[in-house]
Amino acid sequence: PDISDPFSTGHLTYSTNSVDPFFTGHLTYSTNGVDTFPAPSAYANRKHSWVHIFPEGKVHQKEDKTMRYFKWGVARLILESEPCPDVVPMWIEGPDQIMHEAREWPRFVPRPLRNVSVTFGEKVDMDEIFGDLRARWRGLNRAEPAAHGLELSELTDAMKYGPEAVALRKECTMRVRGEILKVRRKRGLPDEDPKAGLVDTWRVEG
Repeated sequence: PDISDPFSTGHLTYSTNSVDPFFTGHLTYSTNGVDTFPAPSAYANRKHSWVHIFPEGKVHQKEDKTMRYFKWGVARLILESEPCPDVVPMWIEGPDQIMHEAREWPRFVPRPLRNVSVTFGEKVDMDEIFGDLRARWRGLNRAEPAAHGLELSELTDAMKYGPEAVALRKECTMRVRGEILKVRRKRGLPDEDPKAGLVDTWRVEG
């Protein structure tokens, strides 16, 4: 799935004869609605694998080390996954010193011997930070698809664009941002202007 797209589900389809791993925790999937395969995480040697997400969805290098607004896909991973994933926030600093995103001469040549730091935060208490949002999402999602004869993995227009669903994604995304900002503070950086995390700020200011 493309996590930068809040409504992307990749190339997997789910049918009534194969359970939905996003909502049941059952570790199978289907590619065409007929076949059934074990999900990669069904294997014991992959139980502790991780997915590294860049929620900004693009290269963003600012001199004051502020972040761009986060894409809603990161909220879908938290709201819709069953069981709830663990989240460990990270702060990466220094790749812009190796190769700047502008890539104009001489910046398109990687610069050696630069310092890069990766700072890890504590694993997030998912029940405390996101439990209320997940409960509200489950309430929405269980009512909407059933009312339209859809499966749990299929989103109705109300689940995509409805004000309550949109508000849940926004709030979840901002809470993710808040956890990363805690790690940013560990690096001794001052707090961001709160407007930096808003889509509307970037739309207005370009």
